[in-house]
Amino acid sequence: MPSRTGSTLPLVPAAAFVLVWSSGYISGPAAVQAAAPFTVLGWRFVLAAVLAAGLSLALRRPTRMDRATLGRVAAVGLVMNAVQFGLMYVAFDLGLGATLASLFHALSPVLTALLAAAILGERVSLLQVGGFVVGVVGVLLVLGGDLGGAGGPVAVLIGCLSMLTLSLGTLGQRWIGTQPDLLWSAAVQFAVSAPPLLVLGWTTEGAWPVTDGRQALVAVLFLAIVNSIVGLVLLSMLVLRGGSGAAASLFFLSPPVTAVLAWLVLDETLSALQLVGLLVAVIGVGAATRTRAAPLPVQGVDRDARRDGQDVGTQ
Repeated sequence: MPSRTGSTLPLVPAAAFVLVWSSGYISGPAAVQAAAPFTVLGWRFVLAAVLAAGLSLALRRPTRMDRATLGRVAAVGLVMNAVQFGLMYVAFDLGLGATLASLFHALSPVLTALLAAAILGERVSLLQVGGFVVGVVGVLLVLGGDLGGAGGPVAVLIGCLSMLTLSLGTLGQRWIGTQPDLLWSAAVQFAVSAPPLLVLGWTTEGAWPVTDGRQALVAVLFLAIVNSIVGLVLLSMLVLRGGSGAAASLFFLSPPVTAVLAWLVLDETLSALQLVGLLVAVIGVGAATRTRAAPLPVQGVDRDARRDGQDVGTQ
């Protein structure tokens, strides 16, 4: 097996993963322009669950998972998928920009390490603390003095809650305790997340809250196939080749890639001050996530990543 301690990752899968991860912040806003957020997410996870289960069966992945483990996998999946994504998609619907959303989630691995220190008593380095502070300063510069341009204070608050939920969910991965198969775990987590989102959508958004059927269909297909399944496969490849710590070092690249994609696809632009803030935040996150203790936000785990106390997941 290749060494898991080095930080070198295969270029093509690494670049593809960053692009796929970043594209989630483009397909999300595009989806809520065509349909209501809970409904979009509910159907995304229905399709993703079917695809993940089908892929698991095709690859003959081991299905053994005792009742306690299944319950824990499902509970963590509800937090990581239904709650975390539900919050972020509501923020998108309120006008939160793609780049700012990407910045929030890029800070999540560092926030996870800080929460692990506060809640679990784990060690945290000064570089991680400093990197998080610098990252927050960068986000504040991107926000500027006018929250209206970011969707308003409610959208920003909900985006921050999504970041916090992602970090808490990542810590919750350790509660699972055993080593369930990655693909089957993802299938379970997708499956348990779909019904509450669909029910919530039906009760709060209506039976058919779709304004553009074609765009909604394309967005759901992209979210389920590319962001949920392809992203999971790519991240698994990176963890196997370089370890979860090496894969975590890629997350700081997501905000600038998202900014370019948002400019090309969503016509989002950043002022000179916001560009400086983006650079400051990327430097802070990049410095902090290059240390071994910053966990990844994720939905499944491999044996070595769990042993290292780190987790891996998808956008």
